[in-house]
Amino acid sequence: MNNTSNTSSSLWTEKDNALYRSFQFKNFSEAFAFMTRVALEAEKIDHHPLWQNVYNKVEIWLNTHDAGDVVTEKDHQLAKKIDKIFEG
Repeated sequence: MNNTSNTSSSLWTEKDNALYRSFQFKNFSEAFAFMTRVALEAEKIDHHPLWQNVYNKVEIWLNTHDAGDVVTEKDHQLAKKIDKIFEG
C-alpha cells in the first residue's frame, strides 16, 4: 500500500513501514550540503535516516528501529525538519 503521509509535505509517502521522499538538487555539492544539514539535525534528536545519494539526487527512508522498524512520531518529526531544511 502506497499512501500519502500526514507529514508537512505531501511528497513523503509511507510504504513498507517507512516514510520515503526523494530530493533533487542542481549538483552533487548541493545534495551533499543538504545531507550534512540533515545529519546535524538527526544527530540532535538521535534519530538517523536510511539514505542514498547519487550525484544530485538524495533518497531518504525513515522508520524507528527501536520500535520494530515501523513509522513513529519520531519519523514524522524528522521528516518535518528535513522539509524545512530543503525549503530553507
